Amino acid sequence: MTETSETATATTPRDERSEQDHLEDVEVGAGCTEIWEHLSENRGGAAGD
Repeated sequence: MTETSETATATTPRDERSEQDHLEDVEVGAGCTEIWEHLSENRGGAAGD
């Protein structure tokens, strides 16, 4: 007898969008440096709230 196990994550398209909201303003094709700069800028702005 063979056992098959499957792991499924219950992610809806809405969940996926909310996980990527912080990257909304990053240009397509941006490299690591641009992404880190974008995240750092947003983190700095959030600290002032």
